[in-house]
Amino acid sequence: MKWRNRWLPAAPLALVVLAATGCTGTPDDRPEATGTPSSSGASPSSGAPAKPVARVCAKPGAGPSKAPAGAVTVDPKVVGDLAEKTRSSPAGTTFWLRPGKHTLEPDRYAQVIAKKGNRYLGAPGAVLNGRKTNNYAFSGTADNVTIRHLTVQNFVAPHDEGVVNHDMADGWVIEHSKIQYNSGAGLMAGARQQVRANCLRGNGQYGMNAYKTGDSIRGLVVEGNEIVGNNTGDWERRKPGCGCTGGIKFWAVNGAEIRGNWVHDNRGAGLWADNNNNDFRIERNLIEANDGAALMYETSYNAVVRNNTIRRNNWVEGRKYADRGDNFPYATVYVSEAGGEPRVKARTDKIEIYRNVLEDNWNGITLWENADRFCNSPANTSTGYCTLLVKDTDRCAKPAIATAPLYADCRWKTQRVDIHDNRFLLDPSVVECETECGRMAVLANYGTYPKWSPYKGKRVAEAITHKQRNRWYDNVYRGPWSFVAVDTDKQLDAGQWQDPPYRQDAGSTFAARAGD
Repeated sequence: MKWRNRWLPAAPLALVVLAATGCTGTPDDRPEATGTPSSSGASPSSGAPAKPVARVCAKPGAGPSKAPAGAVTVDPKVVGDLAEKTRSSPAGTTFWLRPGKHTLEPDRYAQVIAKKGNRYLGAPGAVLNGRKTNNYAFSGTADNVTIRHLTVQNFVAPHDEGVVNHDMADGWVIEHSKIQYNSGAGLMAGARQQVRANCLRGNGQYGMNAYKTGDSIRGLVVEGNEIVGNNTGDWERRKPGCGCTGGIKFWAVNGAEIRGNWVHDNRGAGLWADNNNNDFRIERNLIEANDGAALMYETSYNAVVRNNTIRRNNWVEGRKYADRGDNFPYATVYVSEAGGEPRVKARTDKIEIYRNVLEDNWNGITLWENADRFCNSPANTSTGYCTLLVKDTDRCAKPAIATAPLYADCRWKTQRVDIHDNRFLLDPSVVECETECGRMAVLANYGTYPKWSPYKGKRVAEAITHKQRNRWYDNVYRGPWSFVAVDTDKQLDAGQWQDPPYRQDAGSTFAARAGD
């Protein structure tokens, strides 16, 4: 599997309201978000309702100060005590980690191999420390493991691997824990995994890598977490175009609840759903000050994105491309070859983006299709994968791909996207830009590759713009917004955007300044 994906061709949940002090800092000494969250979890100027948002890195939930009845006590003074007692205890045992720094044997593979139904509870101040020696903290294929109130830090998982639930076992519950300052991903994911009220901070690649080898992940819950400062390894610089960075990466997840999280100050994208994800609900999150897009939904299906506050994202990456003279509308919410598909079972048959506030981001929402990216094309950076509509990738070849149904089904399509009842607020003096940071877009490139492609020319650009039921309507715009359609050369004002042939944003209102 290659993770190269380019924007161009190529227990009770502890939720607390964000205080005006913001977070306690980012692990790689980068500055915090400019302007701290308001007490409502939304910008004072947005008009958005108050939203509880996770602030768990500064105020994590405290674990039990005494061992629960029947629990096995783990001693931090004994090196490897946790792993050894896990080996010698039956499945379903509860372990209570005393306060202090717990360590494993000084071997890269000396991790805890969990057994089915085990529960690991940290006392206040309990830390499992990898000492930059151990690759993994918790691994094994046992189901229904619980980890609560534990700090897990300083492990050195390799690239694309994770520290907690390394083997992607199903039914794990990770709650009220700090998983921080590790290499690779803080967490991997399995089916029915619940990730609640955790601090996922300062990990080298991702806060969580929601990928399961050879299978899809069903029923994932990510709720009330603070996801901050991840990708300290700056992997896009080390491996240009890898598409392997951000707060959380989702790969082939079917059914996900992503709600009430504070996703901020990550290097790269905040949330990135890539490759055959389906049936996502992304709601009531505060997503801010990420270097790249707040949300990327790519080569995926059927999602609801609602009631989120999204602000000050994409300043670093958007400005980088603009400074190079690149006029592509790099977006804060980026929908790439992803759309609604009634034939793929989900709670919706659209991508619906509504009741969100987007404030002072670099650009707004871009709907994009790469005309050269489809099953069996060398331009498909999700190497070896096809759409959910075609099981056998080899069918997408000449001459059959040029005929129905393969002509439609061999490509991921940006279709059936409804964008409505959102507030788009932009003050160029805040973002420090003039015209290039205030764009909405629906477009594709000119198809050229490979030689046998049936999608050459403008046919994909015309389809995404006019024929695939992508609609903006009933939105509020404040600030100098412009619009891009068909391709990057079609720059439109609001009137042109609303008039034929585009007929977008019916019922929407526009004002030249963010405060009007």
